Amino acid sequence: MSLDRELSANPYQEVPVNPAETDSRLRTRDLRLAHGSRVVVDGLDLALPERQVTVIVGPNGCGKSTLLGGLARTLPARGGAVLLDGRELTRMPTREIARSIGMLPQSAIAPDGLTVRDLVRYGRQPHQGLLRQWSADDARAVEEALTAADLHDLADRPLETLSGGQRQRAWIAMAVAQETPILLLDEPTSALDMGHALEVLELVRSLAAQGRTPVLVLHDLTTACRYADHMIALKDGAIIAQGPPSAIVNPDLVRELYGVESAILTDPLHGTPVICPLRVTPSATQA
Repeated sequence: MSLDRELSANPYQEVPVNPAETDSRLRTRDLRLAHGSRVVVDGLDLALPERQVTVIVGPNGCGKSTLLGGLARTLPARGGAVLLDGRELTRMPTREIARSIGMLPQSAIAPDGLTVRDLVRYGRQPHQGLLRQWSADDARAVEEALTAADLHDLADRPLETLSGGQRQRAWIAMAVAQETPILLLDEPTSALDMGHALEVLELVRSLAAQGRTPVLVLHDLTTACRYADHMIALKDGAIIAQGPPSAIVNPDLVRELYGVESAILTDPLHGTPVICPLRVTPSATQA
């Protein structure tokens, strides 16, 4: 069989997900999101599986970060709703949302002079109040987050003295210290070398094993396949496929998302898809 014939032999099939039937605390209903006058997501129905790692993939500008912002209410919905335990986020107090949903954006900024430990302590703010000040539980959460991100040796260093990768790990530790059941991470490995990127992704998997629900945006499709329990393929603000990576990732999906012809191998250790790019499709180069 020729390679071209092989590439077109397996049209991708979305694994149906009925939001009404999915075990999910966080879901959307006919969600509409926009930046200014430009609508990015329109009419999206989505349910995030509980206690699984969900990875959102898709080409640049398809709406991945926009969708995370909508799920965290950092980007207000223009229509439809985001529901947490059946309640619309727009009707919930910010502090209550922050106890359930943690969000780490792509570009986070901290005040000058802040140490790593200071930053991680900020993750405990949603748990503070007039009648609840700093506690032993808060101290434990900070220490566990520093350990998880391998930052104890850097805990008293100012953030501005760290490398980009070290700062990214500090922000991730802050999100971990927040101890929210749902954790949204927008490209959490973008500034990390291979070793620290693997540490972060293994940390994400361990959080899911502990009962939390991590949702990540990742650019590398092979990495996403390895670490995702549930994958959402996004294009032009719409879901074109979702389900376990082994069920939805094939050459047709790669072509649809990225305009690239590919061969799909199987990771011999993990059994997950490995994407081997071959060439840009002629239609993509002419677009």
